[in-house]
Amino acid sequence: MRISQAALAGAIVMTITLTGCGGDSDTSQEQDNDASATQAADQTASDDFNDADLDYVAGMIVHHEQAVEMADIVLATPDVDPEVAALAEQIQQAQGPEIERMNAWLEAWGQDGNGHGGHSDMDHGGMADEGMMMMSEEHLAELEAAEGPEASRLFLEQMVMHHQGAVTMAEQHLEEGENPEALELSEEVITDQSAEIDHMEQMLDEL
Repeated sequence: MRISQAALAGAIVMTITLTGCGGDSDTSQEQDNDASATQAADQTASDDFNDADLDYVAGMIVHHEQAVEMADIVLATPDVDPEVAALAEQIQQAQGPEIERMNAWLEAWGQDGNGHGGHSDMDHGGMADEGMMMMSEEHLAELEAAEGPEASRLFLEQMVMHHQGAVTMAEQHLEEGENPEALELSEEVITDQSAEIDHMEQMLDEL
């Protein structure tokens, strides 16, 4: 059987096209794999760490969790100032992923993220006590009971104190820690939360 030149040319074009599609699929899969690997690397801290890193990360997880809890409370309160509600949402969105990242670090370091190998008292350098500026159960109950403008004001006042505690913890960690990723987080905490403190103090003046 004789095959016309036109049919032969068409077959060649189809073969090239199918090959190209397969290549695009492989490339897309490789890109997805690279993205997943990058995300995993971002979650995992290096193996170089000391007690100060452990104390800081475990303490900051608890600290962030309370900030998210405070944001949850004010967002469930009616008639809260819209700007305050927007700030609470911003805190949720920022600190939730940071909690996940820090928990991944503790796991990579062989800690359970819940007391992390005997360091649950946070006694290294005294980060646990007044420096953390954690809200008491009474503070949280007061926030839950507040309504409208009073809830807005109370949330800002408590969150300013809470952020000041985070900045203090981060500054101390920069002096004592050694893990590069955790130290980078401390720098981010100082920059971001210092700016939020200034913003919240301005909001308080305007309420």
